[in-house]
Amino acid sequence: MKYLLIILMVIMTAKVYAADNLVIVSIDGLRWQEVFRGYQDDVLNLAEFDKQKTGLEQQFSGQNDKQKRSNLMPFLWSDIAKKGAIIGNRDLNSNMSVTNELWFSYPGYNEILTGRADPRIDSNKAKPNPNVTILEWLNQQQGYQGKVVAFGSWDVFPAIINRDRSKLMINAGFESATWSQLSEKSAWLNQLQTQIPSPWHNVRLDAFTHGFAVEYIKSYSPKVIYLALGETDDFAHQGNYPEYIRGANRSDKLIAALWHQLQLIPQYKNNTNLLITVDHGRGENAETWQHHASAKAVKGYLNGLNKFPQGIVGADQVWLAAMGPDVKNLGEVSKNPPYYLNQVAATALQLLGIDGQSYAKDIGKALPITHNK
Repeated sequence: MKYLLIILMVIMTAKVYAADNLVIVSIDGLRWQEVFRGYQDDVLNLAEFDKQKTGLEQQFSGQNDKQKRSNLMPFLWSDIAKKGAIIGNRDLNSNMSVTNELWFSYPGYNEILTGRADPRIDSNKAKPNPNVTILEWLNQQQGYQGKVVAFGSWDVFPAIINRDRSKLMINAGFESATWSQLSEKSAWLNQLQTQIPSPWHNVRLDAFTHGFAVEYIKSYSPKVIYLALGETDDFAHQGNYPEYIRGANRSDKLIAALWHQLQLIPQYKNNTNLLITVDHGRGENAETWQHHASAKAVKGYLNGLNKFPQGIVGADQVWLAAMGPDVKNLGEVSKNPPYYLNQVAATALQLLGIDGQSYAKDIGKALPITHNK
């Protein structure tokens, strides 16, 4: 009887464990095809890539798709997929798609961070988001004030997260580190960023975004960190498949470095969940791989792609991976019902032990990959 009472008391006082910290990473426009198959032969075989083909094959080839993908993104497949869950391999009938009708970046990021598509967001122009993201909402909740931060390579993120209204600490584009506890490395990154040219006018190299994030984490210990990498999308738009592939590999290395750094800090070790996804997919073949747009988008904002009146087939296809103490060890998910990008926000909140309905009633339901309910 005595032991029965003890057991009952334990059950009554028990609560669902949720890690205190969350890292959300987005990799702009990285296709599921490379993530689950490795580099795509028909694209790499294009004549324009002849000079780089041999080197890329030596670095990232394999006897089958599993070897190729593991060579391309080793941390994703050796750690995350083995300890957590990864969704989106359409070869295994694991489908995940956007719900917005445009299939490009700002609508996709809004969907990730708010749990719903918004037809008002119909361009990539840096207009302040009228919607409150989960980052802004979390920053208003007890225990999270001043503990939610965002770092992005694209200079539109201050608008996407609406910095003026949300008051979040956001470092994006070519912004320098300006926080008060500026480490020696942060100051060095500030200087280096002005000395190394970016290939693009509005997107910096991901190494700077990652570097600033790591230095800020060391100084301020935020609880929720959003890291938005961008190189893959921009190299793709340039039609530079070799550098797009290398960008995917660099993204994997940066995520691994961030994760290993967190495990060296007591606040984060075994107390952090990691969630990775993308804002949109890309075309499926050698003709369309570098593009992304829906039929609606090519009639409007992306009318430069109007030679594809049906839009870019495959650009609505996305994927997601997660790992951490509150993520089920599902491995590579197969034969799941259709999942959607609008489910990411509720999933992120659930990984913090928060019911997504307390944020908003009309968002996508959390994906069934977490222990928390």
